[in-house]
Amino acid sequence: MDLLASHQLQLIIPLLFAFFASYSFIRLGKPLAVKVGLVDKPGGRKTHKGAIPLIGGIAIFLAVLSSALLFFPTSMTLRMYLLSAILMLFIGVLDDRYDLKVSYRLFAQAIAASMMIFGAGEYLSDLGNLLGFGVVHLGWFGPVITLIAVIGAINAFNMVDGIDGLAGMLSIVSFSAIAILMAIAGNQWFMLPLLFIAAIGAYLMFNLGWPVGKLRKIFMGDAGSMVIGLTIVWLLVLGSQSGSDEEVAFSPVIALWLIAVPLMDMAAIMYRRKKKGQSPFKPDRDHLHHIFMRAGLNPRQALGYITAIAILFAGIGIAGHLLAIPEYLMLAGFVALFTVYAWAIQHIWIVVKWLRAHN
Repeated sequence: MDLLASHQLQLIIPLLFAFFASYSFIRLGKPLAVKVGLVDKPGGRKTHKGAIPLIGGIAIFLAVLSSALLFFPTSMTLRMYLLSAILMLFIGVLDDRYDLKVSYRLFAQAIAASMMIFGAGEYLSDLGNLLGFGVVHLGWFGPVITLIAVIGAINAFNMVDGIDGLAGMLSIVSFSAIAILMAIAGNQWFMLPLLFIAAIGAYLMFNLGWPVGKLRKIFMGDAGSMVIGLTIVWLLVLGSQSGSDEEVAFSPVIALWLIAVPLMDMAAIMYRRKKKGQSPFKPDRDHLHHIFMRAGLNPRQALGYITAIAILFAGIGIAGHLLAIPEYLMLAGFVALFTVYAWAIQHIWIVVKWLRAHN
């Protein structure tokens, strides 16, 4: 019993530290953010009231950083992850303050991906038994696919951050699923997503006004969503590749289910924009949360529905792994799901009309 209690303390203490550190950094950083102009002002597509401090992402990462340095054993992989995350945080803060060009953000994201691939030596070396004919090895093409995956994941979580709590809740779903699968496999990296969950929990108290609504609102900003996207793709690579120091926790196709909502939303929206002759990074109001709100739901209801959908998809991924469902069937299911979603985005008014009729 003493040994069990000791293990529980080793788990609980870092999480409590991350939660309260995040809360404290938010409290301390809010006035500083306002003073230096790191705020989100209403206008255009932004309908919130007043200038909202963009301190959430900084606080979340500083809490995780301090927790990792205090409680994690040091390693080259951890150091390279932290350096790449610091880079993403820095670029995100600059983007929040000065609205950087897309090309600058993509360049920084490529550098962060390179730190992961060439600095830590972590990249997608195979895609698992994706087609049912044996493991698909990527060879020299692995780093290229990893670069695309890193940039894609970062922007998926960045683009989905459209209503209060959405990026935070979707990331908690993904982090939770990753932590479960890593813990089952005995992969020591399961602690990193738990630290993020704790830190994001403190942020959501301010962002959503929970539990009593007396905490003044903050946003995580691009700094937060880009660090979260980078961290999730790091964990997906660490958990799915046999080349890492730990045992494989899940197959690469399962990773798609763990980030299904932000991934599908980004891909479908970018395809729609390109089809209209627009930049794939041009902001619009055709994301999933916009569809729900056009159907008559308020932002909090849309948040609840989308989070439930994300939990369902992540649950399918976990179940597929635990039940050893063939990877090609999991891929076929994901492709079918994405096809339906992409059709819905292309025929958004039909979908909205149907939702209103059944709401």
